[in-house]
Amino acid sequence: MRFVTTRGRAPAASLEFALFDGLAPDGGLYVPESLAPWTAGDLAQLSKLSLTELAIRVLRPFVSEEIADAALDELARDGLNFPVPLVAVEPNVYALELFHGPTLAFKDVGARVMARVMAALHDGGDPTTVLVATSGDTGGAVAHAFYQVPHMRVVVLYPAGRVSPTQEAQLTMFNGEPGSNVRAYAVDGSFDDCQRLVKATFGDDDLLQRVRLTSANSINIGRLLPQMIYYFHAVAQTVAQGFSPAMISVPSGNFGNLTAGLMAKRAGLPIARFVAATNVNDEVPAYLATGRFEPRPSIHTIANAMDVGNPSNFERMTWLYGGDLEAMRRDIVGSRHDDDEVRATIRRVYEERGYLLDPHSAIAYLGLKEHAHGAPGIFIATAHPAKFIEIVGPIIGLTMNQRRQVTPEPLAHALAQPRRLMPLVGALDAVKAVING
Repeated sequence: MRFVTTRGRAPAASLEFALFDGLAPDGGLYVPESLAPWTAGDLAQLSKLSLTELAIRVLRPFVSEEIADAALDELARDGLNFPVPLVAVEPNVYALELFHGPTLAFKDVGARVMARVMAALHDGGDPTTVLVATSGDTGGAVAHAFYQVPHMRVVVLYPAGRVSPTQEAQLTMFNGEPGSNVRAYAVDGSFDDCQRLVKATFGDDDLLQRVRLTSANSINIGRLLPQMIYYFHAVAQTVAQGFSPAMISVPSGNFGNLTAGLMAKRAGLPIARFVAATNVNDEVPAYLATGRFEPRPSIHTIANAMDVGNPSNFERMTWLYGGDLEAMRRDIVGSRHDDDEVRATIRRVYEERGYLLDPHSAIAYLGLKEHAHGAPGIFIATAHPAKFIEIVGPIIGLTMNQRRQVTPEPLAHALAQPRRLMPLVGALDAVKAVING
């Protein structure tokens, strides 16, 4: 399998090159040269496969030339050692819960598998530095996924004051730890500023001559390929439960999650349509409505991991559809929701159904309810509500003691660690100094 760039001005690359290079030499994003379709026989076997068996089947076409079957089996089992259940919230509305991993967020899936693929492909020479910008959950998932992985260093940039306290606890828990290969820096700026710094760093040829550098954001194809797994797993569970979902609603910020779903659909997964559900940072829903893509500064919301004003993966989306807006509209419908709607939905669903949503999952729920029109559908539940207890607690009236009681052990452990904040000026030279250090 070769990987090509969305801009078509750089040679096709191997998985190893695309994974460790991160951003293509022409500034584009790597995508698979082809997406081999699953046969009807393959799809008929979906419900008989475990999560790790599905992972092996999904990943094999992309890695088989570079990773042996035994190694693939081992990394899939080690990376995906937690459940991904499909839960009925109300009639015809199902949550795919992706928050049962170590950092209680969906990005554990992509980050843990990616870290193990990188370890399998690393040549054992100079360490590789993973540089990642995060609007909330990515950085924590990457930090935990790569912690103590041989030959790897991690530098996380996050916007100071724009992540939740629980997210910051998970981001910074390895700062200052003796021998830690992970550092998280609070950047003076927004997530878009962090992302620009990452792109600028990858554009510094002098630095790249001296340092082995890659990214674990969804700009890296290594993050997206594993995220295809849970879409197949979701459909496998619907088959086992005797229904076929007409629609999957995806809470969207940088649009890697949705792009992985579109790739799964292109490979033959029987999903009729996706909802691109966003907060007020609605550049993609606006594009679907008007045909104009107009990036703008991000707006801070209570669904902060989706506060992205210029989503990187929109470039992959347009590449998948060859710039054909009408074709994209046939597969995707947009949905935009503000903080007031999110708060009201969290409260109502908890009171009526006893199911507690985090703000991001609430937006996905809203998108599904808006567009599924009562047909069976799935919304992607991306984070455990305890990660946003400062927001959801007051909405449903939890006391401080009750909030502590609903905090899962991994999060309680992170919150108990000393907070070691490392501020960083939002400038390229500052980032380069950190990487060189």
